[in-house]
Amino acid sequence: MRAHQIMTRNAVTVLPETPILEAAHKMLENHVSGLPVLDASGKLVGIVSESDFLRRSEIGTQQKRPRWLQYFLSPAHSANDFIHERGRKVEDVMTRDSVVAVEDTSLDELVHLMEKNGIKRLPVLRDDKLVGIITRANLLQAVASMAKKIPDPTADDEHIRDRIIRTLEATDWRPTGLQVAVRNGVVHLHGLIINDDSVHRASIVAAETTAGVKEVHDHLCFVDTWSGFYMESPEDMKATS
Repeated sequence: MRAHQIMTRNAVTVLPETPILEAAHKMLENHVSGLPVLDASGKLVGIVSESDFLRRSEIGTQQKRPRWLQYFLSPAHSANDFIHERGRKVEDVMTRDSVVAVEDTSLDELVHLMEKNGIKRLPVLRDDKLVGIITRANLLQAVASMAKKIPDPTADDEHIRDRIIRTLEATDWRPTGLQVAVRNGVVHLHGLIINDDSVHRASIVAAETTAGVKEVHDHLCFVDTWSGFYMESPEDMKATS
């Protein structure tokens, strides 16, 4: 899946000279947390987002640095703070040099760019012109759409069992003594989990996300090698109580 398949087209935008009050109203009215900033020719020149409104004189949240720290800051740094806190136009507060994507950027690269740069949105460009924007909400929608169950003609019990075993055996955390039984799409997992509950959950997830699985029954037992403590799965404990 690529950027053009999940991006929001016809994104709401503002100009550099747009008053920040108008930009704030646009964000609220359109239920978005950031806006691309385009110049008169339609070229992307920045992004204005919720975080750009955090340090503002109107609400008394200007930077309050210790006097000693100010000796280490250049006059330009203080001047930029002043502009950001008191400026009246979008260009005074926006983030320049925005990280961007193109229409063919893959989902994996989109996520990498967001994580690496600590951002929540990516403008999508074609020949330096904005054609859309991708936010974390778009990625969430992609997950939801891809998670829809698609019928698999090979999802019979034997195929299901083989796929679960192959998936778990390819990991370095698989349960010890793994046994998988499948009947009519219902999976039963048996084995030992050593010391780590995350391995327990990951094993269940591996079964649950295999095509054709209708239900997973957990018979995985937990063993603490330090104390020798042994515990049956909650499902089996409940069945014998």
